[in-house]
This record gives sequence, C-alpha cells and structure tokens, in this order.
Amino acid sequence: MSNFIVQFPLITEQYQEDILNKRFEIGRKIYNSLVTVTKNRYKEMIKTKLYRSIKEELKDIYSSTSKENVKRKKELCKQLNELYKQYSLNEYSFHNDVKEMQKHFKNNIDSFTAQKLATNLWKAYDKLLFGNGKDIHYKRYDSLNSLEGKSNNTGIRFKDDMLLWNGLKIPVKIDYNNPYEYQTMQNDICYCRIVRKYVRNKYKFYLQIVFKGVVPTKIDKETGEIKHQLGTGDVGLDIGTSTIAIASNTDVKIFELCDKVQNIENKKRLIQRKIDRSKRAMNPDNFNEDGTIKKQGNKKVTWVKSNHYIQLQNELKELYRKQADIRKYQHECLANEIISLGDNIYVETMNFSGLQKRAKKTEKNDKGKFKKKKRFGKSLANKAPAMLLTIIDRKLKYHDMVLNKIDTYSVKASQYNHFDCEYKKKKLSERWNYFGDIKVQRDMYSAFLIMNVDNDLKGINQKKCNERFDSFLKLHDIEVERLTGKKNLSSIAI
Repeated sequence: MSNFIVQFPLITEQYQEDILNKRFEIGRKIYNSLVTVTKNRYKEMIKTKLYRSIKEELKDIYSSTSKENVKRKKELCKQLNELYKQYSLNEYSFHNDVKEMQKHFKNNIDSFTAQKLATNLWKAYDKLLFGNGKDIHYKRYDSLNSLEGKSNNTGIRFKDDMLLWNGLKIPVKIDYNNPYEYQTMQNDICYCRIVRKYVRNKYKFYLQIVFKGVVPTKIDKETGEIKHQLGTGDVGLDIGTSTIAIASNTDVKIFELCDKVQNIENKKRLIQRKIDRSKRAMNPDNFNEDGTIKKQGNKKVTWVKSNHYIQLQNELKELYRKQADIRKYQHECLANEIISLGDNIYVETMNFSGLQKRAKKTEKNDKGKFKKKKRFGKSLANKAPAMLLTIIDRKLKYHDMVLNKIDTYSVKASQYNHFDCEYKKKKLSERWNYFGDIKVQRDMYSAFLIMNVDNDLKGINQKKCNERFDSFLKLHDIEVERLTGKKNLSSIAI
C-alpha cells in the first residue's frame, strides 16, 4: 500500500523543548554506541581468511555470465551471508543490541524508537556490505534531528490532535478549515516522526505523520478546480547540471534550475570569508606562514571560537536552511508543471555522482596552461537536479505511473540528427544545431528527441520525430523569443 507524509508544527513550551532536545541527544548516543559495537564485529570479520578469500573470488567472477560461474557466485554469496550471521551483522541482531542499551534510557526513549535507530544503522551497513558504501560514520553533536516510531499504538503517537510520547503531551497545530489537511486526517496512520529544524537561531519542532493511502487532491480556492492535474501525452526532459529543457506536444521550455538559490550562495560566500578571517585571527598558532593548517600528527587540533565566530556560524546555518527550503519549493513547483504536460515522461539516465568528482587527468589547454580539475560539484550541490527527478517520480507514482529512464549510451540524444539519421559528436561549447536554414537550441532539441524514443527506450522513433517536428519548431521559436533580451545562463546561449 502507498503512503504519504504530511508535516504539522508542534505548539511547544520551553520545558517540552528541553526534554525533546535531551531525547534527541540520547538517541544520538545510542546510535553511536551501536556503531562502536557493530564496527568492532565488522573489523573482526574482515580480518578472517575466509572472508578475504570469498571476496577475492567474487571479484574475479562477478562479471562472468557462464553457468559454472553463476552457480559458484550463488554458493559464495550463501557462504558470505552465513558469515554475516556468525558475526551478528544483520538487522535483527542490531535490534537485540539496541535493546540492552535502551533499558538505561527507558524513561526517555521507548523500545520502538530505539529499534528504528538500529534499522537506520542497518541501512548504512546494507550499503557497505551489498552496495557502494565505503564506511560507517558516527553522528556528530546536534546532527540527529529526527526520531520515529514503528506504529501509532505505542511510543511516538498521535491522538486527539496531541503528540504523546513517554509522558510528553504536546498540541499539534492542524488547520481543519484547510481542505487538504482535513482530508489527510481522514486516513489511517502508519507511524509518526518528530523532526527538529534550526530556524532563526532556535530549534522548532514538527510532527511528520506517515498516512496510509494516496495523497489527497488539492483544490484551488479561487476557481474550485483540482490543482496539478496529470496531463496526457509524451514529455521529454533534457536535464543538465544547471538547466532543464522540456519538450511536449503543447509546450517547449528551458529553465535554469533553482534560479533563486544563487543570491543566497553569494551571501554564504561572504560569511564564509568572515568566518575564515575570524578563525585565523583567534588561532594564529594553528597556521603556517603560507596560510596552511599546521600538521600536528595524532594530536587533535584545538580551535578557539570567538562570540563573533559563533554568531557567524549560526548565520551561515540559517542561510543553508533557507537555501534548502527554496530549492525544495522550486523543484516541487517545477515538477507540478512538468507532470501537467503529460503522463509519459522520459529522461536520460544521468551519473550525477560522477560529474561531481574532480578530474583525475592533468591536462593543458591550447596556451600551455594547466586545466582546472574541478567539474560540476558546486553547481550540482546548489541546483540538485537529481532531487527534481526524484520528486517527479514520486508525484507520478501517486497516479500509478513512473519516470521512464532511457538508455543514454544507445540513444545519444545530444548527437543525433533526425533529418539524416546520423550521429555527430559535438563540443560542449556548441549550443545550437543547424539543419540548413533551421537553427535549434541544443538542449531543447535533445528534449524533443528524448520525447520521441521507442517503446524499448533504446532508440529514437523516426516517424514520431518527422510528425512532431513542425509543431516543436513553432513552440521552440516562441520560447527563444521569450528568453531573448533576458539575463540567461551562458549554457542556454540565448
């Protein structure tokens, strides 16, 4: 069954906030204690000859598809799972471990909440053991900002517009005059989650309720019509590090992702420079003459923080929060606009994590100077294109639809020419496609091609392209006219 989450503010008093902060800190310490216990077991396991031999053999035959190797892989995986059980590296063992820790804090943390902490740690181990995880990390002070239960029957509960948890009874602010909030409260509750956010130098607390069922429809108060209706037809998305091009039967657009975030990024940069100056002024002995931090071996470097430094840190923290909220809001609005254009939405599979990494090769440009190794890390962090795709996919699932991800390497939308059915590799600086007298913006044309992929998502449908190109060109010219004269990104090239 599908679920959805709705967040409500809590009406807290000072003593209740103190208790909640105390419980968040206890939850963090339980989590870190569990990390220590499980890490020791993991380290002992990876020392064994059996584990190392299994991993080496799996590495050698992993990509093989022969029957013998496939059979051997199953045997090795079975041995590996037995080894994990032997060293108690599974979710149920984590639950048993946390049970002993929770007993000491039973007046603050209930058993269900403690089990959820153990489950969250197991998710990290799941990535480490079976995925691409590299290490298990401790949670820093004030970094644990959510605690959740397993059901609405015990532990963290919502009842009669109140949050009930181990003696705490806190009112929840719900607007029943709001049709959306009223409809949500008619659904059954799975479980509840308490969240704290640092807003304007103070923690604010919220209750996130996970409801069973489908998200209620939102109604426009002025018109009485349903908001964000799902459209019909094909939609192609060409998403980059900073922009997104959209092509459908009714509209063609190109947008800068999260254009309101950049102003805050400039403010962040100024505060970070102030923080650095304050840090160097208060800790001159921790720096070398060239400005680098002194290496002190195994000795931990201590930093003296002035009141001004702490004030600047809080300002920076607030800017990060604002930036995240604005980014999330703009992505939600854009996702609503995209799903209103059609129900078959296609996008290329993108390796954003690869684009974040610095270049490994050291290269020189035409003038003989070394090229910068940095790539798109900062842009991806600010614009978060992967988050937009996740939001679109989530909204489509409410309608029993999914985001269609095409095979990038076989489609090659940026290289294809549907007039002559040929592929031509272009430089990143080439932002326009020329087809005789026709001039088309590169990203919008790629979105058009992605919109017209075959059903197997591995090739471009030539017939669809020919039928839809004239309509696309008219909409494309309208969009170019809209952007002409405006301050656009250099990658848009308009």
